[in-house]
Amino acid sequence: MSNTRRSLIFLAFFFFAAAFCPRAAAPAPSRSGPHPAATEVVVAAAADLKYAMDSIVAIFSAKNPSILVKPVYGSSGSFFEQIDNGAPFDLYFSADIDYPKKLKEAGKTLSDVKQYGTGHLVLWSKTLDPNREQINTLLNPAVGKIAMANPAHAPYGKRAEETLHYYKVYDKIKDKLVIGENISQTAQYAQTGAADVGIMIDGEYIIHASGHQMAVVIEPRRTVGERIAANAGLPTSVRRL
Repeated sequence: MSNTRRSLIFLAFFFFAAAFCPRAAAPAPSRSGPHPAATEVVVAAAADLKYAMDSIVAIFSAKNPSILVKPVYGSSGSFFEQIDNGAPFDLYFSADIDYPKKLKEAGKTLSDVKQYGTGHLVLWSKTLDPNREQINTLLNPAVGKIAMANPAHAPYGKRAEETLHYYKVYDKIKDKLVIGENISQTAQYAQTGAADVGIMIDGEYIIHASGHQMAVVIEPRRTVGERIAANAGLPTSVRRL
């Protein structure tokens, strides 16, 4: 697509979402020669999507040889900042719905933000079974290092930090934390043994290694309602989606 981009789709997580963004239209490939130039599509995708995205790109490319898809993986927050500053991506897959919503509010999307999925945190370890002590696994003296993604720009890291505060263990284990640039690096720390436990996405989706995992308990519905009411006031109506 030369130096301009035809459109930008936003997809997000912890509620995944999608929306188009405005870009100047690129010139159509020349048909004068026997081999027209391939249309290039650059994809910015959250690191947790790598295995799924690689498979999707392979299938799509086999059926559409005239379109060259180039995925780039990293943290959703970093991609948000790059796109907000004009980075030329055609597609953006984010692990947090708030990022595309902010771009929508800034007038940088062509459509409404649309959710496409939901993510979950787990405790994952090669050597310890978190199901035995659950969240207290992190307090076990045998756990020297705990990996989590950077909460400053990685959605899984932000949710991990919130979870640790919710269960009132953050201050007790903060010195054990090993921070990954994104969720993929966090999983790598846990898989290689650089960390004893990883707080991350379901291991089946991001790594291929034997280990133990436990889903992090979701905040009780009543507590969610109380927290929302404290921050935004009592609800005035309810609608089932």
